[in-house]
Amino acid sequence: MNSNSLLRQDFASYNPKMENTKRLIVALTGASGTLYGIRLLQTLKATDIETHLVMSDSAKITMTAETDFKLAEVEALADVVHAAKNIGASIASGSFKTLGMVVAPCSINTLSEIAWGITGNLISRAADVALKERRRVVLLVRETPFHAGHLKAMTQVTENGAIVMPPVPALYTRPQSVDDIINHSVGRVLDLFQIETNLVSRWDGLKVQK
Repeated sequence: MNSNSLLRQDFASYNPKMENTKRLIVALTGASGTLYGIRLLQTLKATDIETHLVMSDSAKITMTAETDFKLAEVEALADVVHAAKNIGASIASGSFKTLGMVVAPCSINTLSEIAWGITGNLISRAADVALKERRRVVLLVRETPFHAGHLKAMTQVTENGAIVMPPVPALYTRPQSVDDIINHSVGRVLDLFQIETNLVSRWDGLKVQK
């Protein structure tokens, strides 16, 4: 078989629809705040974004403590589910195109791994790959207060190209429930990927009463 035949075979198997698929990696770690990741998946379910979910073992434990969700229910929200130990997954390669990655919530342990390029599991590996490919990586760091080492890790990961985004409540929206607080943060995360939602109460200037 000559090179022209091989080239024709390559084109015959090429699927432009797969190439143009918009994908976002969503990772949940063991920090408090699993509802942020779950709400992110729920919101993206109504879009044309293909979601790739990775949950650490600690995230699964935290989820049972904080929510009534079952693991199967959360996994059903994603288009593709990857085991955290599967470093051979598609999202572990830069040739697999994605919009980037959101770690929600992001533990200090995961933050530190991403900051210093320690890729011992699929979450830190996928984040490292996204950063080297200059894709957007957003980390919803949930553990406070911070000591100097935490802040140094945040500086390092920011210099690597990630965005550290603690999910701080936007009280100017006058949230009426936990849902309101979570929705606003999730909407602001998706703003960073140019994904429009109806979750954000946009600031329209201060209305001064006369």
